[in-house]
Amino acid sequence: MNIPKLQVQTTKAQIGLNIQKAVQQIEQPKANLDLQQPKAIQTMETTQPTLSIDTEQARADLDLMSSNRRTAEVADYGRQTALEGVARRAQEGNELMRIENGGNPIASQAMQWGRQPYSSLSIQFIPSQGSVKESFQPGTVDIRVEPQQVINNTTTNKPIHTYTPGKVTVEMLQNPSITIDWLV
Repeated sequence: MNIPKLQVQTTKAQIGLNIQKAVQQIEQPKANLDLQQPKAIQTMETTQPTLSIDTEQARADLDLMSSNRRTAEVADYGRQTALEGVARRAQEGNELMRIENGGNPIASQAMQWGRQPYSSLSIQFIPSQGSVKESFQPGTVDIRVEPQQVINNTTTNKPIHTYTPGKVTVEMLQNPSITIDWLV
């Protein structure tokens, strides 16, 4: 027995896409840099240090005295020697005046003043310790610095932006179809 058959034939649709890509350009110009730093204001005040050195005693120890000091020393020595001489002669006169008390004052005085005294040998440091006197007053330094503000005149530039949008076009490359047929 012959049964009719249904025969179906289809064709698929085909779509074609034409794509034009978007173009984007971004350019960033450099900033205009204008920075200025003024110099700081600096002031400085100083006090000079003072150093004084007194060598008068050290020079006197080396026998290099000033004329005033030499005159004063000679005057003191003369006065002291004169007073010692007066005292010695008064004492010797008193001894001679009391000759009746016994003893031999003339012989003892002659022996006392007739011998030369021994000189002592000793080490003497010239100039003597502490003969140089010094004093020092330190100086001062006062520094003042006043910083100045930065002058900033920098300007920024906006970016340059160009954009071309993309485009898509659609076309039909093949149309769909369907064919239905009976076979007997």
